[in-house]
Amino acid sequence: MLNIVLVAPEIPANTGNIGRTCVVTGSRLHLVEPLGFSLDERPLRRAGLGYWESLDVTRYRDWGDFVERNAIAVNDERLHLLTKKARHTYAEARYHDGDYLVFGCESAGLPESLLAANARRCERIPMLPDAASLENADRWRARDERGEKDGHADLLAQDVCGNFVNPDDYRISALNLSNAAAIVLYEALRQEGFPGM
Repeated sequence: MLNIVLVAPEIPANTGNIGRTCVVTGSRLHLVEPLGFSLDERPLRRAGLGYWESLDVTRYRDWGDFVERNAIAVNDERLHLLTKKARHTYAEARYHDGDYLVFGCESAGLPESLLAANARRCERIPMLPDAASLENADRWRARDERGEKDGHADLLAQDVCGNFVNPDDYRISALNLSNAAAIVLYEALRQEGFPGM
C-alpha cells in the first residue's frame, strides 16, 4: 500500500480530492497538523464525495509525531519529498510498497529544514517556466512593482487555477496540490503494477 502524506494542508477541497484518489487506488492518507481547516468542513466532504467515509486516514500532531508513529529515519528510502527544489524528478524515483509520498502546504511547500535533512529524498515534477505556461504571469510580477500589497493578502494571492503565488520569488505553480499528488501517486502505482495500468 502506498501512502500520501500532506504536511499542513491549507485548502480543504485539495485534501478532499486527494482523499478520494486514495480510496480508489487503495492508498492511505496521512494528515500532519496544523491543518488549515476542520475535517468537518463542507468543501472537504464535497470534494471527497461519498468516498471520505471509506478513506484510510491518520492524523498527526506534527512531523515528529508522524516520524515516530511510522518509524521513519532521516533519509529513509521510503520517503519521497515532493518539492520544486530538487534535482531529480519523480519519474526517476523507484517506488515500493509502503513508500510515503510527502507534499507540503499549498502556499509554502515543505519546510526547508525537512528538505535539508532529507536532501537525497527530494523529487520534483517538471513544469514549464511561468512565462511559458501562464498568460498572466507578468501581471502577478507587475502587481508587486506597483506596490499593490495590503498586509498579508499577497500571501493568499492565487492564480487563475487557484494555485498560490509565492511572494518571495513570484513563481506561480502550474499544479495544485491534488494534481501533483495524483501525478506522483499514479507513477508509483504504475511501477508497482497496479491493475489496469
